[in-house]
Amino acid sequence: MAFDATFFALVGLILFFALLAYLKVPGMMATALDNRADNIRDELEQAKRLREEAQALLAEYQRKRKEAEAEAAAIVAAAEREAAMLTEDARQKTEEFVTRRNALSEQKIRQAEADAIGAVRAAAVDLAIAAAEKLIAAKSDASTQTVLFSNAIEQVKTRLN
Repeated sequence: MAFDATFFALVGLILFFALLAYLKVPGMMATALDNRADNIRDELEQAKRLREEAQALLAEYQRKRKEAEAEAAAIVAAAEREAAMLTEDARQKTEEFVTRRNALSEQKIRQAEADAIGAVRAAAVDLAIAAAEKLIAAKSDASTQTVLFSNAIEQVKTRLN
């Protein structure tokens, strides 16, 4: 029997497969593939868990953002209310100040009028006294002055007693 190259290739192939079976290469390949599948499965589970955590964090941050926006809106509304109250208070105080100033000015005007009227009256009295004095001095003689003087002294005596 003549052995050609095909026969030797077949024998080599059979020996190769026998060697592979003896060394348990298919089991090692299966184990390696199973290990790799397990690693991939673990990575997928870890990725799924990380995705869920990320979604939970995203939901929490969105909730916190909404709360912060609501709090900011409440702060702005409170500031607007406070500004309105301060504006109203300032307007009211300004009106009260103007009213007090007007009343004070009117009082000062009335006082100035009263002072002016008093000054005019005093000037008129002084003028009337001066005119009466001149008139009496011009019309009275020594005997009239003596009679008036003695009458004045008697009135003083009666008032002192």
